[in-house]
Amino acid sequence: MTGNPRIDDDLRETIISRPDVILEDQDLMRALIAANERSMGGNIVDLRGIAMDRLEARLDRLEDTHRSVIAAAYENLAGTNQIHRAILRMLDPIEFEPFLRDLGGEVADILRVDVVRLVLESAQGDDDAAVQRLGDVLSVAEPGFIDRYVSDNRSSPIRPVTLRQLQTGDRRIYGDKADWIRSEACLKLDFGPGRLPGLLVLGAEDPHQFTPQQGTDLLAFFAGVFERAMRRWLS
Repeated sequence: MTGNPRIDDDLRETIISRPDVILEDQDLMRALIAANERSMGGNIVDLRGIAMDRLEARLDRLEDTHRSVIAAAYENLAGTNQIHRAILRMLDPIEFEPFLRDLGGEVADILRVDVVRLVLESAQGDDDAAVQRLGDVLSVAEPGFIDRYVSDNRSSPIRPVTLRQLQTGDRRIYGDKADWIRSEACLKLDFGPGRLPGLLVLGAEDPHQFTPQQGTDLLAFFAGVFERAMRRWLS
């Protein structure tokens, strides 16, 4: 009798006929390499094994990066489709009041936000009957309010799209829903020469829905389409 157990003949034939099965099994390959290192003894440095370990670590990092890139691409595609659907729904109404009401209804649902508010600056206040009827979507503020709100009363430059997290929403914007707003997107609107600016605010209960680290390209595109639609109603 020998000290080394003999491998089963059927298993041996399977390995010889299909060596790729072993090569593609990472756990099995690790076990074989570890057995080879033990057989060489502790005084021998296996440079090939060290190189393989490093290559394997690099491969794992590349696979993680690959998965992250694919996930980001799918997320970007989903966001693009979401914005496109919201724009198409926004362009459906042929009258101004349904156009605004849809912002707080189907458009908000498509964008998956909890509140949509349109703020218009005016020197005449909010006594207009249309403003009163659309108070859950539309509000009117004094000139200069939008820049102060978006900049949070700071002197920093105002960007077309501002994403931020909140402790609580501003009641001037959200009314009785302000207490549970935890993040928002502020889209500053330009209605053309001679007109005061506007602000489209998207509010969310989720504090992570809008954060400063996120990209703003899609929301900037949405704001551009909204500006052009509003110019039609304001002309």
